[in-house]
Amino acid sequence: MTQDASSSRRDLVRGLAVGGLAAGSLAGGGPAAAQPAPGASASPSLPLADPRERFPRPPFPAQSQPWPALQSRMTPVPDCGETSYRGSGRLAGRRALITGGDSGIGRAAAIAYAREGADIAINYLPAEQPDAEDVAKLIREAGRKAVLIPGDLRDEAFCARLVEQARDQLGGLDILVSNAAYQHAQHALADISTEQLDQTMKTNVYAMFWLAKAALPHLPPGSAIIVTSSVNADRPSEFILDYACTKAANEAFVRGLAKQVVKQGIRVNGVAPGPFWTPLQVGGGQTEQGLRQFGTTTPMGRPGQPAELASVYVELAAASSSYTTGQIYGQTGGVGWP
Repeated sequence: MTQDASSSRRDLVRGLAVGGLAAGSLAGGGPAAAQPAPGASASPSLPLADPRERFPRPPFPAQSQPWPALQSRMTPVPDCGETSYRGSGRLAGRRALITGGDSGIGRAAAIAYAREGADIAINYLPAEQPDAEDVAKLIREAGRKAVLIPGDLRDEAFCARLVEQARDQLGGLDILVSNAAYQHAQHALADISTEQLDQTMKTNVYAMFWLAKAALPHLPPGSAIIVTSSVNADRPSEFILDYACTKAANEAFVRGLAKQVVKQGIRVNGVAPGPFWTPLQVGGGQTEQGLRQFGTTTPMGRPGQPAELASVYVELAAASSSYTTGQIYGQTGGVGWP
């Protein structure tokens, strides 16, 4: 077997392992779903079904919202596991800060973490307050503490305050999920203004640095940092060049920081989603045609729903993943690694 083939096989095995764990945390998915944690959703088991048909498929109706978009106003509304995710106590007693936790992938992670026993602080922009209040209600229904901290991650001083407030209100911090992102599609490089480039870089890269820098002094051994990257880090779309550059930076950060902070007993990993149906897309992240046909280029023929990614974040935060650091996990609907 060649070195490339061996590497591809290892990547496939890792992907299957995480995929299996993700499935196990949805209702009816296996032993991990058998006994909900206190306050967790007790939805009935899901029947075995063709994954291509489980969630909505394109074409999607034409729609747009000013940035930042609200997921509650999307058609269809993203599924973040509100009725399907069932916990099993994998994160009992943990304390997590999740940026972009009001909607999309961050919201799915917040719901899953709460139902696995963690207390959660979420960050979001003030305009996203309705979505934030909604997810806070779900966290509290799971019997966990929800802390809402609105603010703009492009401000370094705010990032430092965010970490301090989350730590103080949660009574500590041992999970940091750097997930919030900005994406705006443009047809040509000439259309990407300096202002847009600055917003994309500060939201997706600078904030990641600032948050990790502020959090590290407070994270005990066994803590986890998880960064949301994208398939665009390796397979960049022609319409979101600035976003793709930041996602490549996310992956380099994960791999480098993991080597540095393992000396402190802290693990750092990344998640590289393919096309997922989130407010990022309707808030300017896709062209009009791209939005209508979003997800059709994947072998699955549809975009992923945040609920399908949530337990990857659980797995990377869980103490059982103690040997996992410096890894990027892809979830791309069959596109490949990542």
